[in-house]
Amino acid sequence: MKSDVEIAQAAELKPIGEIAEQLGLSVDEYAPYGHDKAKISLSVLDRLADRPDGKLILCTAINPTAAGEGKTTTNVGLSMALNRIGAKTITTLREPSLGPVFGMKGGAAGGGYAQVVPMEDINLHFTGDFHAITSAHNLLAALLDNSLHQGNPLNINPKRVVWPRVLDMNDRALRNVVIGMGKVGDGVVRESGFEITVASEIMAALCLATSLEDLKERFGRMVVAYTYDKKPVTAADLEAPGAMALLMKDAIKPNLVQTLENTPAIIHGGPFANIAHGNNSIVATKTALKLADYVVTEAGFGADLGAEKFFDIVCPAGDLKPSAAVVVATVRALKLNGGKDKKELTNEDLFALGNGIVNLEQHLENLAKFGVPALVAINRFPSDTDAELDLVRQRCEALGVRVVLSEVFAKGGEGGEEMARAVVELCEQESSYRPLYDPSDELHSKIETIAREIYRADGVDLAPSAATQMGQIKADGYGELPVCMAKTQYSFSDDPTRLGAPRGFRITVRDLVVNAGAGFVVALTGDIMRMPGLPKVPAANGMDIADDGTITGLS
Repeated sequence: MKSDVEIAQAAELKPIGEIAEQLGLSVDEYAPYGHDKAKISLSVLDRLADRPDGKLILCTAINPTAAGEGKTTTNVGLSMALNRIGAKTITTLREPSLGPVFGMKGGAAGGGYAQVVPMEDINLHFTGDFHAITSAHNLLAALLDNSLHQGNPLNINPKRVVWPRVLDMNDRALRNVVIGMGKVGDGVVRESGFEITVASEIMAALCLATSLEDLKERFGRMVVAYTYDKKPVTAADLEAPGAMALLMKDAIKPNLVQTLENTPAIIHGGPFANIAHGNNSIVATKTALKLADYVVTEAGFGADLGAEKFFDIVCPAGDLKPSAAVVVATVRALKLNGGKDKKELTNEDLFALGNGIVNLEQHLENLAKFGVPALVAINRFPSDTDAELDLVRQRCEALGVRVVLSEVFAKGGEGGEEMARAVVELCEQESSYRPLYDPSDELHSKIETIAREIYRADGVDLAPSAATQMGQIKADGYGELPVCMAKTQYSFSDDPTRLGAPRGFRITVRDLVVNAGAGFVVALTGDIMRMPGLPKVPAANGMDIADDGTITGLS
């Protein structure tokens, strides 16, 4: 089988104008970026305000493993399959970050014959949204340091500046830096650092905003530092939101592309799911819901992270009402969760599989708490045996959940038709969606609720710094914001080595960070870092481009 990039390069793309016309967009409602990409105007939402929304389907997964699950591939394949059976569908996805693309994880455009294209452009710069976010974030950082240098009129304590700089690249050497070194005119000397762009609060705010004006207001609320008397200093205090919004005037518009089978795809925003909320933008989803009968969206990593945040943060912010959820799993990954050695995953092992299915079962039990009907999509591998597939079916059906096979990686939309029909049937059921908690609940209670109900922890312990921060957050009036848990993606617990469905553990929150502009409080657990590093052998080492522009090594 060809590599992902070879399949993508052989695709027959339609001019983006045809895709836009297929959706009913007029020529003044989209702006082409070359032949294959376009920006959609937010005016579409105003024109179609009275049109009923389509059905919203969340694609989520078990906890990711080294065996791979294929959530984005399933999302793309499902959207193509739905169109094949006559259901007008759009897929909505996050934009890839350059950090994972050149690091270890790779790109985020699907795989095999279920990809969004042009794959190279989507993974490399795309329409410049991430550059705009990086620039707006660093403009605010520059204005803050300039205020310190110009006499510090806001009485900012340099030791309590909480706004770092960002860069969309994995670079561990920039996690901790000292700035302002040199001459008197070179600024105030202080410790600072860099985070990856997808961890920026501006990224989170972009994906939760409903308009440019809303985004500007969110900018104004962002806390960048504290005064000597411990009062929060915001971007509005620095008179920054207007200039920041200028840099974001195009980035707020969703991006229109297509799949290998010319299904429309709207790709916009890209917050990490173990640091931020891990979902594409609300404006992208709401635009898609007005243009299609079915919209397939995706939540990053396992359902304990991306799906929980989708239901508890994104849906309330966007007044979204999900109709169904698809949980992606592989037999290989479930066996790995059950203790099987990575090198032996192609061998049938019902014992390891039986032990590992508990991870899938807990995700299904969790989704039921949100009142959204769900089914399981098994991303099929050639090594899967009938006995193994039957065991997964039996265990899921005991919970009242249907299991379907997905072969979209090898067959494209044709390999997902069974899944598509099952999803249409699922969407006909009544969804009684509800968030897990009320935002007005006490802050510690919200963290406890997520830890106990989703992770199955015995409770939550606050590190001394987090306990102090919780008091400050309440005093500053941010206690009624929802909670965004920053946790390892590999386990329900905060220990990445504890696979399956661990019990008998507690969650330790080491820090609490206010993202008042985005509209949530981040609870940091474990060793989650906001600036990743490169692996020993980065993916970048295997990439190249020929004189004719042909790219190799991108995945």
